Amino acid sequence: MSLMELAPNEALKTFFGFDEFKGEQEKAIQSVLAGRDTFVIMPTGGGKSMCYQLPALMMDGVALVISPLIALMKNQVDAIRGHHEDKRVAHFLNSSLGRADAERVKLDVSEGHTKLLYVAPESLTKPETIAFLRSVGISFVAVDEAHCISEWGHDFRPEYRRIKPIIKDIADVPIMALTATATPKVQLDIQKNLNMVDALVLKSSFNRDNLFYEVRPKKDALKQIVRHSLQNVGKSGIVYCLSRKRVEQIAETLRVNGVKALPYHAGMDSNTRSRIQDEFLMQDVDVIVATIAFGMGIDKPDVRFVMHYDMPKSLESYYQETGRAGRDGGEGRCIAFYSHKDIDKLEKFLQGKPIAEQEVGMQLLQEVMAYAETSNSRRKFLLHYFGEEFDEVNGPGAQNCDNSLNPPVLEDRQEEAHLVLSAVLEHKNKHRMGFYTSLLTANKNRQMEDYGAVDSAFWGRGAEEDVDHWQGIVRQLVVLNYLRKEVETYGVLHLTDKGMDFVGNPSPLMLAKQRDYSDVDAGDSLAQTRGSSGGALDPKLRGMLTDLRKKVSAERSLPPYVIFQDISLDEMATHYPTTADELLRITGVGSGKAAKFGNPFLALIAEHLEAEGMEKTDSLLVRSSGSKSSHKVTIIQLLDRKLGLDDIAAGIQGTRDKVLDEIEGIVGAGTKLSLDHILEDALDEECLEELFEFFSESEDDSLTEALEEFDDVYSEEELRLARIKFLSEVAH
Repeated sequence: MSLMELAPNEALKTFFGFDEFKGEQEKAIQSVLAGRDTFVIMPTGGGKSMCYQLPALMMDGVALVISPLIALMKNQVDAIRGHHEDKRVAHFLNSSLGRADAERVKLDVSEGHTKLLYVAPESLTKPETIAFLRSVGISFVAVDEAHCISEWGHDFRPEYRRIKPIIKDIADVPIMALTATATPKVQLDIQKNLNMVDALVLKSSFNRDNLFYEVRPKKDALKQIVRHSLQNVGKSGIVYCLSRKRVEQIAETLRVNGVKALPYHAGMDSNTRSRIQDEFLMQDVDVIVATIAFGMGIDKPDVRFVMHYDMPKSLESYYQETGRAGRDGGEGRCIAFYSHKDIDKLEKFLQGKPIAEQEVGMQLLQEVMAYAETSNSRRKFLLHYFGEEFDEVNGPGAQNCDNSLNPPVLEDRQEEAHLVLSAVLEHKNKHRMGFYTSLLTANKNRQMEDYGAVDSAFWGRGAEEDVDHWQGIVRQLVVLNYLRKEVETYGVLHLTDKGMDFVGNPSPLMLAKQRDYSDVDAGDSLAQTRGSSGGALDPKLRGMLTDLRKKVSAERSLPPYVIFQDISLDEMATHYPTTADELLRITGVGSGKAAKFGNPFLALIAEHLEAEGMEKTDSLLVRSSGSKSSHKVTIIQLLDRKLGLDDIAAGIQGTRDKVLDEIEGIVGAGTKLSLDHILEDALDEECLEELFEFFSESEDDSLTEALEEFDDVYSEEELRLARIKFLSEVAH
């Protein structure tokens, strides 16, 4: 039976070996199979490629995949070929191929052997490529990295704007657009450009609930960056700047203050940049000071802080850059330094560019300003920007921002809100924020004269307050959905139904008093009051323990986290264990791990106490660990009876995923378990050997890297099982 005769879930199992789809994958695949245009907005790691790979294998003809990432095309093709006995099933056609290789690809496509053909947009514009594609049967077209289409996107590529007419010239087939980030503006721009406004849109959440968002006034910013880096010695961090000169200055300042830091920017040669990336990944350097070029191809799970010395040019860039923190689900602090002067400089950069580009750039900067100056939940603001609603009281991560942790003063602004909304209604939803703030404050300028605003009933009605005050009111009304910004007309304000109801029936409306960003102490005290989760009491000892762990890991040819996890080192540097019994009371340390790795760490702690003239108390505090299993005894007993995951799940009234969560917690807390009877049914010895080799070389203390490396080879459950066995055997 061919894949074309199978249901999607059967085809998934047959070709890729997965039992079930992730997230919105199945809906996307069903949509394409039904011949419908489909728009997939899914974060990195969510499995976007499966959305077009599986239907391509199931449908007649060849699927055309348009991607700007030529360097990654070969990897995608190799991954597909790894699941198929015929290597001709997938090909790429781009400028890296010689004439003979290109002709061989075209022959395989023409003869019907190829189901997926990857092309770069530049290759697609060539007349010979268009002529060839018109001669073969195209099943559908997938446009990857679709945000490149939009001038509102953070990575605009002009050649992407020409994709639709070329596709139309080749074949009338369904289109699938895929991207990892898209605001409503970008989403609509993509859909209109590809003529797929009626497409099925599948969008995953943009919320990263473990990230803490904070904006500080840009006063003594360099001192604050040095202080924060020294307070987080041994933790990985990234500091972003807009200029190469500033990158070099900050990196040097950090180094002379004892921080292991390096600069990174596009002015360096490729070998230097690669070396710096490797040193960061291998924990030889703690902090990278970089322009936005850094981090695009890096998946380091344990970046603990991302700081913006300069605000970026758009909130999409900010979201992407802060998103490099806490990818393992752990601590991720995002601190941005903000000043009006920086925005002024960015506005000057727009001068001399085409008018349309200036308009777009100015609107994006207005959004950055609004985010920096808002007194509302920053998480709610960000998610609202991406078209997502959020409960700022009970939503995931609701308290993880400076404004939520230290709520601003709320005041009844009913009259001011009514004045703004009435002005928008009176002027028929035709203007942007700047018009209304100038109107209310009687600020005469060219725009006011052109529209005859002096004769308006609202001229000067709010002159007792300044423009900044009214901008704050407008921004909050947008976030609270009394106003919306029109997508197509660069931020023209429109009343929503909620706003119309308020104009007709005004009622008390509590808005936040705008925070005064001239008080630098507010930012510093905030950093002190919140603190860092799991921080060590003795930073000097914590650094020495980290160095020792790195040395032992090199001697044993094992990743550092296999020796001792960060939480274990934190507790050692807090409670100073000097005996085997005390070490066993540290989170993540069992008898096997203590016997294998403990002695040099106990000796180091004892030497440190003596050298510093310190005396530790007799009692060693015991922390409860979040990974501690509530079903530990039951699970160990059921495993001893050689029961499988389904039976254990029934025993604890949970799911297979819940069982694996519990087992990971048990092993992480220091107990060795045997899963051989479960693994026999899932992975053979050759597979385990391959995965053990990978885990022994990986610096990643999570499954992120393994999921990317073995995507479409092993299921997430198989990788979790193999990793548990690896840690149980090697670490304990």
